[in-house]
Amino acid sequence: MPAPLFIHATRGLCPRCNAPTLFAGVLRFADKCSNCGLDFSAFNVGDGAAAFLTLAIGTIVTILGIVVELAYEPPWWVHVALWLPLTLVSVTITTRWTKAALAAL
Repeated sequence: MPAPLFIHATRGLCPRCNAPTLFAGVLRFADKCSNCGLDFSAFNVGDGAAAFLTLAIGTIVTILGIVVELAYEPPWWVHVALWLPLTLVSVTITTRWTKAALAAL
């Protein structure tokens, strides 16, 4: 029985055998599944989703940054230490999940 799309996306599972072999790096697809031999080159979904995810996450982080600034007035370095890592990690994780979900469709 195939795994649900959410499980495929969050774990990077092969669409054929459900082995966690979809990614060779953080955001790069493997050439093929080491378990069943499925060629992943056909699943080149590109990085188009990254632009939309960056805009969405950037909007959310900007709103949160404004709320924190107005409520607490922290020094500038607090904003850098808080929002920069949050943005980078959020965009990376959601891009990975989106690419895996598109490959599983």
